[in-house]
Amino acid sequence: MTEPLSVLIVEDEPLIAMMLEDFVDCLGYGVAGSVDSVGDALARVEAGGFDAAILDVHLRGNEASWAVADALADRGIPYVMATGGHVEPPPARHAAAPQLPKPFTMDGVKAAIEGMTR
Repeated sequence: MTEPLSVLIVEDEPLIAMMLEDFVDCLGYGVAGSVDSVGDALARVEAGGFDAAILDVHLRGNEASWAVADALADRGIPYVMATGGHVEPPPARHAAAPQLPKPFTMDGVKAAIEGMTR
């Protein structure tokens, strides 16, 4: 028996993070945990122990999470950018990153996870 794919959730809104955890779990994947700041996310990326990440574009007000996307990309960990429609374009390095638009749906989360882990 193989272990299910483990997903780290980087989201600063507690209710949204809990909803994403429920969706990920219901879809049969493992939840590696949730973090709500760039600093905590960078520490988790450094520690490892997960296979993919759902990364909110803006954390704690307006803290951009591009440094986390950089760290994930540097380690070859697939990620999807969760966004409510940020207006500034992403850095060139992340322009092609898959996006998961808000509001989240079970089908959207499923497609995002499947898309980033193929």
